[in-house]
Amino acid sequence: MEQQILEQLTTLGHPQRISVFRMLMRRYPDVIPAGELASELGIKASTMSNYLNALQRSGLVSQKRSGTSVLYSIEMNNVQAMLDYLVMDCCRGRPDICIPFSKGNDTMTDRKFNVLFICVGNSARSIFAESLLREIGGDKFNVYSAGTKPISDLNPFAVQVLRDKGHDTSVLRSKNVAEFSGPDAPDLDFVFTVCNQAANEDCPAWEGQPISGHWGMVDPVKTEGTDAEKSLAFQNAYGALKRRIEAFTSLPAESLDRIALQSAVDEIGRAPIEDLK
Repeated sequence: MEQQILEQLTTLGHPQRISVFRMLMRRYPDVIPAGELASELGIKASTMSNYLNALQRSGLVSQKRSGTSVLYSIEMNNVQAMLDYLVMDCCRGRPDICIPFSKGNDTMTDRKFNVLFICVGNSARSIFAESLLREIGGDKFNVYSAGTKPISDLNPFAVQVLRDKGHDTSVLRSKNVAEFSGPDAPDLDFVFTVCNQAANEDCPAWEGQPISGHWGMVDPVKTEGTDAEKSLAFQNAYGALKRRIEAFTSLPAESLDRIALQSAVDEIGRAPIEDLK
């Protein structure tokens, strides 16, 4: 076991290999094509293949085939074993030097939770999620949304869908994630990325270790065709987020410890939309 951990740490000691590992961790539980990783990180395809092979040999990354594509994802059990080794063996699990790991078994308190949804433009998907959780979650949540590169106006198709569904759109505006860091920002309990590009971005280091979820989905803004076809894409995105948020609000957050709650949030992101009740 120790030899494998040493090999994993050696593999991660390379600056570009750890950047690949970091992106796969941010996108977990997604499976990602090597070409997308190479494009996002600006790494040549042949070099990316070498990095992924090294991460696979160390047991930190796994691959699977889907048609002609090879998809990669984090081998989370092995990553957790590596972190456990560092925390429990190297620092003997001491809470004074192993924070934030010592917070892992805390339960969420019975109070109003602060939730932030992030996408790039903060004009459609994250706006949908904010509106849906505000309605479905009732008084249990304070809900916010933001973009890593927000645009100035909300997407008109998104606004129309929300109005048609009876949501109050007057409270919505496009915001930057910078509004949610710093001394005056709310203490976040949950942070969700609802598009892959936002998960790829460097976001602020959130204070208080919020539980994070990646619910990546197709961007309806990129739909081409008639207005009817575009409207349908926004309706589908709204419906998919509604199913995920309904599953999220049904979780007994107050009775689960942080590890169990994080696992449940990951499972919602991993499950096919049609399987969510």
